[in-house]
Amino acid sequence: MATDDTSGAAAPGATDQAGAPAPAAPDEPPAGLDEASAPRGFDRLAEAFAALGIDPPTVEHEAAFTVDQAVDLRGTIPGLHTKNLFLKDKKGAYFLVTAPEDAAIDLKRIHTVIGAKGRVSFGSAEAMVQMLGVTPGSVTPLALVNDDAGLVTCIFHEALGAADLINVHPLRNTATVTLAREELFAILSRAGHTPTVTALPAPE
Repeated sequence: MATDDTSGAAAPGATDQAGAPAPAAPDEPPAGLDEASAPRGFDRLAEAFAALGIDPPTVEHEAAFTVDQAVDLRGTIPGLHTKNLFLKDKKGAYFLVTAPEDAAIDLKRIHTVIGAKGRVSFGSAEAMVQMLGVTPGSVTPLALVNDDAGLVTCIFHEALGAADLINVHPLRNTATVTLAREELFAILSRAGHTPTVTALPAPE
């Protein structure tokens, strides 16, 4: 199962810019978003699956907004389970970082390896909806099919480059889809978002 961080909060395993543990993600997405425009992209995702000739296994479950909730809900889905960080640098560039759910990531140093200009903060929920077409709690690398403008850089933790199976949300957090590594990379490349696979700094 995949989980994500929300605007202004960090997923478990992340630290804030001061090096202290960042606040936990809320159990519900923030109010006030224009959810009429999200989630979107289901037709694009179906088209990508069809183009690759795949019908990946999908498990339906209750909504999961945090890693702890995901662990409780997912059962025994095989493969690497992921979390996602939607980040913004000081120049306004955006990044979607996907990592194993238990990876510890140091946000005060991550900018040094992902190409960010200065330290990063979390992107807003509004930017998430606008660029990725999903709301907090449902962030997934598959949402990059909605980023026609190429505003978001896709970053994968090095573990994803070695995983045989990778679990992500299919644009909603009430299901988990399991993709072969080659399938996920192909979908993202087809959308113009070939992932940059790199080691991510852990807290010191």
